[in-house]
Amino acid sequence: MSEAFVYTTPLDPRAAPLLEGLAHEYATRYGDVLREPGEPREIDRYPAHLFAPPHGNFVLLLRDGVAVGGGAFMRHDERTAELKRVWTHHALRRQGLAKKVLLELEAQVLRQGYERICLTTGFRQPEAVALYLGHGYTALFGPVADPETPRKLPFEKELVVPLAQSEAAPRHAEAVQR
Repeated sequence: MSEAFVYTTPLDPRAAPLLEGLAHEYATRYGDVLREPGEPREIDRYPAHLFAPPHGNFVLLLRDGVAVGGGAFMRHDERTAELKRVWTHHALRRQGLAKKVLLELEAQVLRQGYERICLTTGFRQPEAVALYLGHGYTALFGPVADPETPRKLPFEKELVVPLAQSEAAPRHAEAVQR
């Protein structure tokens, strides 16, 4: 069994099953509360170009050539990237894949010159909340708030820039391909 990260685009055919699974997950967890009639599905709210270098990126975690996880980020502001679509195949959960994707995205965010990450996750995704809290993200919502009230749960994290990178890397450098 071999695993590799591949930087690509949400339009890559290998990403389609994961993104459809994510769309299904959003629909089953949130279909009754978040989407207004006529609005695009959450998965379709952001065009692919926002997840392209130099301001963003999209990564797939391939296992034996098949996408088992993935994620993306886009520019939030000059020093901040916003994570989107951190996801693993529904049948492969609890194997640490989301952690692998999160760590790879953090490394790529740094390689592209950002110093901070922000993100939101849904109020019906306790697995995601635990992932982010367990990896040093600060919750920007009250821990005693009724989870049905805020709807979107924001997080942030200041990244530690390695000394060698902070001295030598240009801002928003070309994406490193693996």
